[in-house]
Amino acid sequence: MRKVIHAATGILACCAALLLGFLFYMNSNLPDKYMVSEGGIFSIPAKAEITATVEQTKSSRQVLTQSGNIYQAQLKLFGVVPLKQVTVEVVEKQMVAACGNPFGIKMFTEGVMVVGLSDMDTESGSVNPARNAGIKIGDVVMRIDGKEVYSNEQVGEIVEASGGKPLKISLKRKNEPMTVTLTPCKSTVDGGYKAGMWVRDSSAGIGTMTFYDPVSGVFGGLGHAVCDVDTGEILPLMSGEAVQVTITGCIKGECGAPGELQGNFYQNGKMGNLYLNTETGIYGTLNNKITPPVLMPIAFRQEVKAAPATILTTLNGSTPQEYDILIEKVNFGDNNPTKNMVIRITDPELLAKTGGIVQGMSGSPILQDGKLIGAVTHVFVNDPTRGFGIFAENMYYSIDNVENAMSAAS
Repeated sequence: MRKVIHAATGILACCAALLLGFLFYMNSNLPDKYMVSEGGIFSIPAKAEITATVEQTKSSRQVLTQSGNIYQAQLKLFGVVPLKQVTVEVVEKQMVAACGNPFGIKMFTEGVMVVGLSDMDTESGSVNPARNAGIKIGDVVMRIDGKEVYSNEQVGEIVEASGGKPLKISLKRKNEPMTVTLTPCKSTVDGGYKAGMWVRDSSAGIGTMTFYDPVSGVFGGLGHAVCDVDTGEILPLMSGEAVQVTITGCIKGECGAPGELQGNFYQNGKMGNLYLNTETGIYGTLNNKITPPVLMPIAFRQEVKAAPATILTTLNGSTPQEYDILIEKVNFGDNNPTKNMVIRITDPELLAKTGGIVQGMSGSPILQDGKLIGAVTHVFVNDPTRGFGIFAENMYYSIDNVENAMSAAS
C-alpha cells in the first residue's frame, strides 16, 4: 500500500511539474499588451484554448469600445486556469493598401560605418592605428576633429591631411556615443597617411513594398532593417531614395544557397524618399499617391492564425501576383519583432519559378481573411520553401516615427 501511495505521489508531482512548466511556457509566449479596434471586443481567436475576461460595468462600456482608451483583461486557459493579466489598448481601425511591388533602395548612412580593420606597413613595422585607438568593426564614425563626415573619400582626405597628428574620433557603438584618439601612420607602400580601417557610406538593393497608408502618404517595406553586408549591423540612415525597378529574372533558391530576384533600376526613376531604417523595416514617402488604393484592414497579432494564407509578390516586371502559402507557426511573444511567423510556400507556380522564398521578396505582404497580417522577412537557408514573417502590426505602428524623421531632415 505504501508503495502505491509513493507511486501515486510521484505521478502527481510529475503532472504538477508538467502543468506548471506548460503554464510558464504559455505565460512567457503571450505578450503583455494587445490592441483592439474601436467598437471591437478583445479576444484571441487564433488560440481557442485561451479566453479573455473583462469586468464590464455601465461606466466601463465606453472605455472598452472608444479609441484611445486602455483597460485590463485576464487571460485564462480553457476559461478556468489564470495565465496573466494584460493591457488592451483601443485604437482606430487602420486601413492600408497592400502592395507587393518591387522598389529599389538607395541610401546614404549617417556618418560612415567601419566594416574592416587592416594592418599597414610602416617604418616601425606592421601596425593598425584604428585598432590601437580602440575602434571596432561596426562602429559608426560621426565626426573627426569636430567635423562631420559623410563619405569614404572625406575620411581619407582628413586622415591624409593630418600629417600624422592625433585625430579626435567621435563615434557610435551600438548607438552609444564615445570618443577615441586615432594617430594616423605613414605607409611605406605609397607614402600616405592611413587609419587602417575600411568604411562604408552607402548601400543599394531591391526589396518589396509591404503597404501604403493613404492618410499619411507613408509606405513600409522589407519587414527588416537594411544591414551592412560585412558586419550585420543596421545601417544608420541619413538620406535615401526609393526608385522604380523592373524585375528581369530570378536565381532559383536551393538548399544551402538562397535565390535572388534580379532587376534593373530606372534612370531618373525616383519614386519617393526614405526616412527610417529600423529593425522592422524601411519607411518613407511616395512622390505620387497610389490611386485608387484598394484598402484592407491591418490585422492585430491575436487575429493571425496558423492556417493557409497568401502573399503578394512580383516575379516579372513590376506587377505583383498572389500566391498560396501556409502559416505553420505563430509566435505572439515580443522576443523577436521580425520573426513572428514561420511560413511555407505551397503555391506550385511560385515553387517552380523561385524554389520558395528568395532575396528581394522581403516585404511581400501576407494576407489572411481579407486582412494584411504581415510580411515575408527571411528565408531558411537549408529549406528555401520556408521562412519567417513579421506581424503587420509591428510594421504599421513604426510609421508614427516617420513624421519626426521628416521634420529632422527638413
